[in-house]
Amino acid sequence: MRRTPTIREPVLPDWLAARHDFDRSYRDDDAQISLAIELARRNVEHATGGPFGAAVFDDAGGLISVGVNRVEVLQSSLAHAEIVALVGAQQKLGRARLNGSGRRYTLATSAQPCCQCYGAIVWAGIDELLIGARAEDTEMLAGFDEGPLPADWIGELQQRGIRVARDLQRASACNVLAAYAKSGSAKY
Repeated sequence: MRRTPTIREPVLPDWLAARHDFDRSYRDDDAQISLAIELARRNVEHATGGPFGAAVFDDAGGLISVGVNRVEVLQSSLAHAEIVALVGAQQKLGRARLNGSGRRYTLATSAQPCCQCYGAIVWAGIDELLIGARAEDTEMLAGFDEGPLPADWIGELQQRGIRVARDLQRASACNVLAAYAKSGSAKY
């Protein structure tokens, strides 16, 4: 019988908690989005959560934290990959607003953030957002409802000084969503 973890247990799955390459430099958008998509792919392969991965990087390309979707495992609607990665970065750096120190931070995510994660990106102090799959890909391929966003959500982020780049390795990100749906793990 599968046991549900409690709040006292680690948020990250065992396969990920033991495997962080914090010494590697992820200097460009391609390397950063590749890691986010790889995290999503491995989360599906290990059946440890939904088909989403995210990572936070500093302005030198250093890896600060990683996250994968853990909603079903932790029985928490808040445990999205972006939220897990943001909380990990906040805890590691010891502050709620990541860029409060004057450094710039990037969030790379395998799929377009939902309405919850959209708000968290603004408040967490992210300066750049890198996105693989679009919301319509997530909805069509994996059946997730991403919730409402402002009509010009990218413009809203840009007005707040957040650079947005999307459709980065979109086909690879979509392959992860399709694999999740095919695995029979999809809850939606």
